[in-house]
Amino acid sequence: MAGNLDKPNQSDQASRLRRMIARGGADAQAGSRTNIIAIASGKGGVGTTMLASNLSISLAARGHKVILFDMDLGLANADIVLGVEPRGTWSDVLSGRRQISDVIIEGPGEIAFVPGASGLAHMADLSEFERHQMMAAMEQIESEYDVMIMDCGAGISTNVISFAASADTLLVVSTPEPTSITDAYATIKAMAHETSRQRRPDEPTAAVGVIVNLADSRKEGRDTYERLAEVSARFLHMPVTDYGYVLKDDHVGAAVRQRSPVVLRYPRCPASTCVMASAARLSREMGQPEAKKSLFYRVMNMFL
Repeated sequence: MAGNLDKPNQSDQASRLRRMIARGGADAQAGSRTNIIAIASGKGGVGTTMLASNLSISLAARGHKVILFDMDLGLANADIVLGVEPRGTWSDVLSGRRQISDVIIEGPGEIAFVPGASGLAHMADLSEFERHQMMAAMEQIESEYDVMIMDCGAGISTNVISFAASADTLLVVSTPEPTSITDAYATIKAMAHETSRQRRPDEPTAAVGVIVNLADSRKEGRDTYERLAEVSARFLHMPVTDYGYVLKDDHVGAAVRQRSPVVLRYPRCPASTCVMASAARLSREMGQPEAKKSLFYRVMNMFL
């Protein structure tokens, strides 16, 4: 039975789904396009979930309607960073026990959130059909949001690369450490290969960008980005965009221990200011929404 589910027509289905998402759905009106952002890293411990969670909140503060998906399946922990209690996970959706609308919960900062599964080994290695199921579930609700953010986690597993390759924008998180830079480049390379394998010649490819976390200074953040951009251009012929850096800041760890996003707990700290600056660039590229900006947005703009 499983073998019949993974026939080539499933790849065609995924291809059609990506095109539908890229244009915002067949029935979407002009200006209502949904932007899909995937956030991934080459290795764990570089702050992928912290950035995904706080960028989601920062974009919502700018007036975007945002939903965050924890796609770090098997070792999901975005619920801890957000300080929320899941009432269901992706595992429930894939098993048919729940619909995706049943597991969406309200997160802090007026974002919607779909929790991942933690401690379930089989979720870390989904079949192609199961990945298509997840994408189809996301497509059911994508018209309700203008920004969908996927926290894809770390590594170059099939799960991570497949989800990342389906996005409009892939943000790769690195730190200035040489091993992290090497792993970030490996992620960009794997994503480029997967994109060329999955997509047809007439389909747009994901734009790739880098955010440097745990930088000691603006210069260190910029130098790290330039190293990644240089090797990507030389060996992959792929442009990589600079989406900023996040300074090393003890407030981040303190916020995690308090199960609260740093941009809400410590909005004036250096790390929060950096995250808001990255969100501002993403928002400009997507087109700033006409919705009234939140009080949090107005307060944060005083420090940017």
